[in-house]
Amino acid sequence: MVEWKKLGEVCKTITPPIKLQKADYYHQGRYPIIDQGQVEVVGFTDNSEALVPDAEYVLFGDHTRYVKYHRGSFAQGADGLKILLPRQEINARYFFFVFQNTEIPSRGYSRHWSIAKEIIIPIPSLSEQNRIVGILDTFTASIDNLKEQIAQRRKQYEYYRDELLDLEGEEGVEMKTLGEVCIIKNGYTPSTKNSDFWDGGTLSWFTLEDIRKNGRILNDAIKHITPLGVKKGGLFSANSIIVSTTATIGEYALILTDFLCNQQISCLSIKDTNIVLPKFLYFLAPYIGEWCKKNVNGGGSLLIVSTNKLQKVTIPIPSLSEQQRIVSILDTFEASIQNLEAQLEQRQKQYEYYRNKLLTFE
Repeated sequence: MVEWKKLGEVCKTITPPIKLQKADYYHQGRYPIIDQGQVEVVGFTDNSEALVPDAEYVLFGDHTRYVKYHRGSFAQGADGLKILLPRQEINARYFFFVFQNTEIPSRGYSRHWSIAKEIIIPIPSLSEQNRIVGILDTFTASIDNLKEQIAQRRKQYEYYRDELLDLEGEEGVEMKTLGEVCIIKNGYTPSTKNSDFWDGGTLSWFTLEDIRKNGRILNDAIKHITPLGVKKGGLFSANSIIVSTTATIGEYALILTDFLCNQQISCLSIKDTNIVLPKFLYFLAPYIGEWCKKNVNGGGSLLIVSTNKLQKVTIPIPSLSEQQRIVSILDTFEASIQNLEAQLEQRQKQYEYYRNKLLTFE
């Protein structure tokens, strides 16, 4: 038998003794501090007077709508976090799963608990709740395991990347500036008022949105322009590196097709691929990005790295065979990470499918 009750009827809202401010957050301490953003641990405290009691809680970001399960004492950070203690007849993990599976209507930047607490949810017997939790916990444990594998593999990758690319002073390695090995140009945006530049376009025009959505090796863009939108200099050549040098600094990608990009991005087109391999420069791009972050032009509110500055960045150039060896090793790491990420995506889809199926009571 399944009862239907409001979310707010099957839990109590807990008020912490003290809400800690950011000045109270420390990198180390006995107790975690949880904030309402993505409902994550944001710091630590030794102030036991700020703690909620040791229990199983469901935490709800009142502004953000993130839902998390937490077991144990903790201190609350900034405003907006709802601390929910499921009632005795409710398995806290079940309450978390069913809350997570519940769509909360948006109110912009308004608080959401006033809406969420009125939503009707299914409450089966405690034994059925426990059965559902057992199945879904198997999925979440598998997901957490994959996330940990990915984190460890990334650490290995970054360690070996740093080791392999620490080449300055090594025999046979030349230090050259980006201006010596690349043609560097800034991107631009064709006038959006002229539909002839955009309608029916087939030429890739990249922005930072492409990197955020599709990764760092790209062969097509989200947005396209027509040949009429291309200036006299023509398209940037395939196998170029793009680096964001205005406002958001240091994002990068390898572009595998002829393209254009917006003015927030600088394009590094290699002059001679018999001297520098595109993929080798791609693996150096994180360091170029970090250099950019440390060398922005001052004096204004808009962060920018000029082309003149970028041309002076020094990079190591080993022999072509050594570049190929380094690329091969790092490609293997990237492929391994991508494989784990694909497994994670598939497992998350399975989890969401079974969560929805198990929590649908008709």
